[in-house]
Amino acid sequence: MLTLAIETSCDETSCAVIRDGREVLSNIISSQIEIHKRFGGVVPEIASRKHIEIINNIVQEAIDKAEVEFEDIDLIGVTKGPGLVGALLIGLSTAKALAYALDKPIVGVNHMEGHICANYIEHKDLKPPFTCLIVSGGHSYLIYVKGYTDYELIGRTRDDAAGEAFDKVARTLGLAYPGGPLIDKLAREGNKDAIDFPRVMLEKDSYDFSFSGLKTAVLNYINNMEQKGEKIVVEDVAASFQQALLDVLVDKSFKLAREKGSNKLVIAGGVAANSGLREMMESRGKKESVDIFYPSRTLCTDNAAMIGSAAYFNYQAGNESDLHLNVNPNLSLN
Repeated sequence: MLTLAIETSCDETSCAVIRDGREVLSNIISSQIEIHKRFGGVVPEIASRKHIEIINNIVQEAIDKAEVEFEDIDLIGVTKGPGLVGALLIGLSTAKALAYALDKPIVGVNHMEGHICANYIEHKDLKPPFTCLIVSGGHSYLIYVKGYTDYELIGRTRDDAAGEAFDKVARTLGLAYPGGPLIDKLAREGNKDAIDFPRVMLEKDSYDFSFSGLKTAVLNYINNMEQKGEKIVVEDVAASFQQALLDVLVDKSFKLAREKGSNKLVIAGGVAANSGLREMMESRGKKESVDIFYPSRTLCTDNAAMIGSAAYFNYQAGNESDLHLNVNPNLSLN
C-alpha cells in the first residue's frame, strides 16, 4: 500500500511516499530554519506563506523521487494537529485537493503519533507494546503504547516542554536559534557537575514534567554572575542545565517502564536527536535490561515519512477521515 503524506505543522514543508507504513520511497523536507533564525524563533505568518510558496513543488518532488505516479497512490495522510493553525491548513488543503482529485481515502494524523511511528520506519521489527518518551519543542509526553493506534497518555509537561526549555536557555546564553543542538554541542565540552541546577520531579507518583523552574534557575544564575562581574563559563552552564533536564526525563521514563513491566523504551521527537539523552538512555538500558529505540536524526525532526506511517496504521485500524476533516492546533493524544 502506497501512502502519500504531507507535514506542515510548523516550519518544515515535507512530503513523503511510504510503502506499507515502514518503507520510505521518498521523504522530501524543506526547512525554514535559516529564515526564522533572524527572529530568534518561528514566526507563524511567515511560516504559512513559505508553505504556500513551496508545497506543490515538494509534493511533485516526492512523487518523482519515489518513481511512482499520482495514480499509484492508495492513501493520502496529512498532519491535522497539533501545530500552527495557518501552517496546518496549508498541508490539509493540499491533501484534501489530492484526495478529491485522485478519489483516494484520506487520514488526518496526530503529529505526536507521527513521532512515535518514526521508530517503526527506523526499526522494522519494532512492535507494541512499549513505553515511549516524546520530547519536542512544544511537547513532553510519557506514553504507554498498547497498539499501533492505542495509546495511554500517562505524563505530560505542565509548563515548558523540554525542547522549549533548551531554546529559551540557549537564547539567554546568547546562542542562535534553534538552541537545542547548540546546547548539546557545548555540553560535551563543559562540566555537567559545575552548577547544581534543580531536578524537578513533582509529586511522588507523578509522571508529569515541569521545566519552567529549571529555566528560571539558569536565568537567575546568569544574572547573579553578571551582577558580580564574574566570568560565565557557557560550556559549564550548558552541560549542567542539560544534565538536570535529562536526569528527569530518563528517571521518569525508566520508572514507567518498570511499572509497566516493559523491556522496550522508545524515544521520539526533536529532542530525541540529543546525543546526551541517547547516551544516558542506552547506558541505563544496559543496566536495567531495557532495549532502547530511537529514530535517525532526520526522522526525529518534523517530516512527512512519519506521518505516512501513522496514516497507514490508522487506515488499517479503520480510522479513515473524510473531506470535512479540519485542523486542531491544540490536538492531544487522548
